[in-house]
Amino acid sequence: MTYELEGRMTRRMTGRIAGRAAERTRPDDGRTGRRGRTGRTGRPRPAHRIRRRDPRVRRRALLPHRPDRHTRGALRTRPLLPRRHLGLPRHPPHPFSPTPLPPPDGRLPRVGRPATTAAWLRRALWTLALTLTGGITRHGQLPRGGCVVVANHSSHADTAALLAALDARHAPLIGAAADYWFTTPWRRRICRHLAAGFPVRRTGGGLDDLLGTADALRAGRAVVLFPEGTRGHDGAVGEFRRGALLLAERAGVPVVPVGLAGTDRLLPKHGRLRRTRLRVHIGAPLYGPVAPARARDAVQFLTDRAATSPTPDSRLRRRTAALVTSRWGLPLACAWAFAEALSWPLMPELFLAVACVAAPRAGLRLSLAALAGSLAGGLLALQLAAFGAHLPAPLTTDRMRAEVSRQLADEGAAAVRHQPWDGIPFKVYAAEAGRAQLPATGWLLASAEARGSRTLAVGLAFAGLGALARPWRRRYPVYLALLGSGFAVGLGVIVAGWS
Repeated sequence: MTYELEGRMTRRMTGRIAGRAAERTRPDDGRTGRRGRTGRTGRPRPAHRIRRRDPRVRRRALLPHRPDRHTRGALRTRPLLPRRHLGLPRHPPHPFSPTPLPPPDGRLPRVGRPATTAAWLRRALWTLALTLTGGITRHGQLPRGGCVVVANHSSHADTAALLAALDARHAPLIGAAADYWFTTPWRRRICRHLAAGFPVRRTGGGLDDLLGTADALRAGRAVVLFPEGTRGHDGAVGEFRRGALLLAERAGVPVVPVGLAGTDRLLPKHGRLRRTRLRVHIGAPLYGPVAPARARDAVQFLTDRAATSPTPDSRLRRRTAALVTSRWGLPLACAWAFAEALSWPLMPELFLAVACVAAPRAGLRLSLAALAGSLAGGLLALQLAAFGAHLPAPLTTDRMRAEVSRQLADEGAAAVRHQPWDGIPFKVYAAEAGRAQLPATGWLLASAEARGSRTLAVGLAFAGLGALARPWRRRYPVYLALLGSGFAVGLGVIVAGWS
């Protein structure tokens, strides 16, 4: 009613302004010497009837109206009163715009709880799967309310990447080819349950399939479509079909372009799965009627940006990785473990926790280097203790040494197998074994079996953690802070327990 009232007032005001403008621009008919000073009958107006205008006030009625940028050349005139005095919104919706008016209470429609729960489960599933295959990063987010998502299509992994990247509150639906994903029962079940797919015919009738999701869009859901219609070959974005854009125009929702990078390497067309990192870039929404060329250009721009964007990383992690993978990495791991077996209070597992997370691919060789240094240091500590040398052993207690002496007396060199579980440092076992005059060969074999399994397991475990945490490399300083705090607390508890 308010917009109808405004239209009536605007039409009346337009007529008045047009009439006055025509009178004032009427050519001189000779009955008056000045233009614009006659009335409708052509008689001169008295001087007291002529309204004097302030020259500082802009005479909008006589100036040409600027065409509105939304109405494609139509002229817009100002209403008689400001819109705020009529109780109307400041910017009225354009009559040709497909974007619907917001509800009276200002709230957008919400997606139902069952659909949202299923979307959260799918997102968790595909996020875990893609994390194991190299990780995924997302830039941008969807707007509030329903929207049509258009993306480039180069692999079957595009669907998994979008389900992992898009907000689950929109409960996205994926348009899938009916002649491929819905031809057999098992494909149909996989597509419906794991990908929230709905069939779209490519040979005729596909527009009707798309328009059938208009109600879901108005309810606040996101519909994901691949306007190319098929998977590309060379990574370039093909020509877009108009079905997805027409759906957005009919449903009154925006079009959101999305660019995907890495899916063609993760799962190439007619190829096998390979480990690759994926990147998803979500662009700004496009409102109003959108041409296919405009949507394609937006998707191409986002795809190129996603392909060239660097992975978020920490400078500290990069420097740590550069150090441990250089020629000094293996000697550093070996020297750390060698010193710990003699007197150094920090065990080599702490070094592996720092280095293997920063450089997961170097985890195995760093673990082997640490094992070699630990065995060499333990053998040297045994020989020095056998000759009566006493090396400093910080953060150890007499109770620890007494317990190790009892274990060595009962089990011999095999007692070193208790070392990972009782919290007693390896240097205490090596020194007490030397004082007990145990043979070096038996000690070396026993410590290699016990120490080797522990060191290799810890190193490979932290290397796996570093590979899984690759999307969060920029949080490496936080990880080091948590690791140091946990190690300090644990060491304090162990030493207090043996005091």
